[in-house]
Amino acid sequence: MRALQLIRDAGPARTFTFLSLLLMLAAWYSLRSGTSSFDWQTLLAGLRSADPAARFTLWEYRLPRLLLALLVGALLAGAGALVQGVIRNPLASPDVLGISHGASLAAVLALMLWPALPASALPLVALLGGLLAALALWWLCGAGAAPLKLALGGVALSALYASCIDYLLLTRPQDVNQALLWLTGSLWGRSWSSLLHLLPWLMLLPLALWLSQSLNLLALGDEAAASLGIAPVRVRLLALAVAVGWSAASVATCGPLGFLALVAPHLARRLVGGRHQLLLPAAMLIGALLLTLADLAGRVLAPPLELPAGIMTALLGAPYFLYLLARMRSVSC
Repeated sequence: MRALQLIRDAGPARTFTFLSLLLMLAAWYSLRSGTSSFDWQTLLAGLRSADPAARFTLWEYRLPRLLLALLVGALLAGAGALVQGVIRNPLASPDVLGISHGASLAAVLALMLWPALPASALPLVALLGGLLAALALWWLCGAGAAPLKLALGGVALSALYASCIDYLLLTRPQDVNQALLWLTGSLWGRSWSSLLHLLPWLMLLPLALWLSQSLNLLALGDEAAASLGIAPVRVRLLALAVAVGWSAASVATCGPLGFLALVAPHLARRLVGGRHQLLLPAAMLIGALLLTLADLAGRVLAPPLELPAGIMTALLGAPYFLYLLARMRSVSC
């Protein structure tokens, strides 16, 4: 934690520069590492298409996987920052709203009931499940619901969706393998088409940045924000809409990735403070970095065996989450 304080004391500009350099370094190692590792000459030759074998590995497998890790990590972390700003709780995440579990339930239902469903259709099914989960939360809590009510309603719906998933896995064991693989969250087998399906969601980034000042004022409370000319209900709905879209699209593409949307915004808050103009881009950089490192670790720890990125993000995030709980407990005491 001392290292985080030193980075924060360097100022926002140097913090963003440091995070960008770390991200480029992680991307470099992700491209060159795997079942077969490349030295830097072979890597450059493959990127320039001078080495056919290296070119195929890089352009068909590693490069789209890397770009997808960067994009999914950034979108999930951005969604987490928005949800934490709306609910005004640093331990909140899209999982709290039931979005991830809703998308997972839709995917498991599709895999169980329609085993012949094309793999290309699964992300669309999961995306619809995440959006329907958001609509269910809106119907349950109402448009002007207080942050605490949104959180409690999301937790209840998440428990319901998780129970339905468990029921399906227990009652249809013959179809469980593919569902379990998807539920672990993985970048394995993703291609350029997966990346192209996710890229349009970046168009919501200007809206999220535009909402930053309003989210800063929401931290003062609804009454104070309204007295300063902010419409709390409208800001909350817009921010949640962006967060729902980003998290549902990410889960639909790669499956659920635990703790990423929780840990990345919290680390960003430690580095750049709570102003969303800085917090949101910092969280997205950290999310991209964490998922790239998690995917890299899953590929290089025990090759040719590959650990899903969802398992690695849980291994990275769970200890930090426990640290946060212990720290909040000690502060409250």
